[in-house]
Amino acid sequence: MTDLPAPVPLRRMIGPGVVAVGIGMAAGEIILWPYLTVLGGLGLLWLAISTLAVQFVINMEIERYTLATGQTVVAGFSRWWTGWGVLICLGGAFQYVWPGWATSGSTVFTYLIGGGDPVWITVLVLVAIGVLLSVSRVVYTTVERVETVKVLLTLFFLLVVVVFVISLSTWGSGARAAVVEFGRIPPEITFVMLLSAIGAAGAGGVHNLVLSNWIRDKGYGMGAHVPRLISPITGRPEPAGADRFDLSESSANLERWRVWWRRANVEHLVTFVVVCLITITIMSLLAYETLAGRDDLKSDPSFLRIEGDVLADRVGVWLKLLFFAIAAVSLWAAAMGLLDVIGRLTADFVHRAFLPASTRWTEPRLYLLVVWTEIVLGSIILLAGFTQPLALLIVSTCAASVVTLLYSILLVRLNSTGLPAPVRLRGWRLGGMLVAIAFYGFFAIAMVVTQLQRL
Repeated sequence: MTDLPAPVPLRRMIGPGVVAVGIGMAAGEIILWPYLTVLGGLGLLWLAISTLAVQFVINMEIERYTLATGQTVVAGFSRWWTGWGVLICLGGAFQYVWPGWATSGSTVFTYLIGGGDPVWITVLVLVAIGVLLSVSRVVYTTVERVETVKVLLTLFFLLVVVVFVISLSTWGSGARAAVVEFGRIPPEITFVMLLSAIGAAGAGGVHNLVLSNWIRDKGYGMGAHVPRLISPITGRPEPAGADRFDLSESSANLERWRVWWRRANVEHLVTFVVVCLITITIMSLLAYETLAGRDDLKSDPSFLRIEGDVLADRVGVWLKLLFFAIAAVSLWAAAMGLLDVIGRLTADFVHRAFLPASTRWTEPRLYLLVVWTEIVLGSIILLAGFTQPLALLIVSTCAASVVTLLYSILLVRLNSTGLPAPVRLRGWRLGGMLVAIAFYGFFAIAMVVTQLQRL
């Protein structure tokens, strides 16, 4: 039995939620949700609010297991059957091999500079990201810093558009529609688009699962006993510990658990849920304010160019340039985070499941192998002609929703049976997980049924 480390102040726990929102604050908030809002109306915001609510419940169950054991949830699933880890890693690789985030950022960047080839810009950006991740001494620290800067820049832009662009009538329409039209799905919106939207609201798919890895590297709970992911090039290896720690059930230890758990919930609620909700709401209101009623919008990021032109006409060219710059940087930062996500997820699982004694294929080396493999495959996809950003994003985010449904079911079993009784999943949290499963299951099944009907 192992004691939890003493809880650290809340301010020192801030980070994993920022990284999660920094990566998630991208395709959904900048492209998919604004586009769907213009297409189907502000009433769709009810779905964003619902998605973030169920994601909070799911994410905290991911954190619960790692806080109590120091082990990632994917490793926890694999204790029953190694195939679960294989399926989740393959699903994550499929989800993020399509470079929709980076391509979208490069497309917006061409709007900013007045031309250029988005394909080659994307390839160069992916290579630059790979180099940065490769030379980072502690990878998590680099990712956290990049995503924190991105979040702060995005919040600054949101403040600007609230002051200069969005009218009070649009705010009122949004609030009224989200309440009156709660549960309504406009006929213009297909279930494929809806599944994509809920996969892109906040986090989605394996993105959520890597909260396990991030809170370990941040030193949450039992994660403090686990070595951090370091660069095999510039970092100094940390001593390896056990794969899983058993939580002591002493009264002092359980009191420490309650403090860790409470502070982890507050950190995630504020830095992830609230920031995601603000971003989706304001970006959707901005798109509705500037583009509603137009019949010249296409299902690709070109609508962002039109939105930028409207901002230039209403406020000034400076706001158009700021909009394009923030969007490009935001999408590229998300691409960096997503490469980190699949690298961490796969390296942790493969090393612990198949290569625990290998001195050659350490977790950091496996991490870089996966990252660079994704970069090469993504570049090949683009150079082969698959360059439509929105189509790539829809493929990725639909996959994210299906993967989320799978591991939500596994999480219920893991946290109900695989933890000491005092810290297990129960009560309203268990009910919330069942609602989350029903939520993702409904949209996934509806998508399959509608596609079969079309065929």
